[in-house]
Amino acid sequence: MNEMIPIIAIIMGCAIPMVTIWAKHQQKLAEMSVSTTAQATAEKAAQYASNVQDLEDRVRVLERIVTDRGYDVATQIEALRDQREVESADSGTPLNIGRKEKA
Repeated sequence: MNEMIPIIAIIMGCAIPMVTIWAKHQQKLAEMSVSTTAQATAEKAAQYASNVQDLEDRVRVLERIVTDRGYDVATQIEALRDQREVESADSGTPLNIGRKEKA
């Protein structure tokens, strides 16, 4: 048993620095992962903010079109509906005009 103590001490003397180096490496990897995730999240947030800004600009333009020119959108929609009803109601020539009925 006394012969094993120096061998165990040598193994432990080599293992402890290796474990320390491995732990520091794992810590660096974790920090890099957090940094990369934070950077990707910031980029996505900037993209979303840009998209939101574009949508807000479009809504402002639409609001300006509707309010500045005095459009009565509901009246125009109803006028279009009325036109479609007139166009589709029994217009055109019947298809059986040339056929004679057999008695």
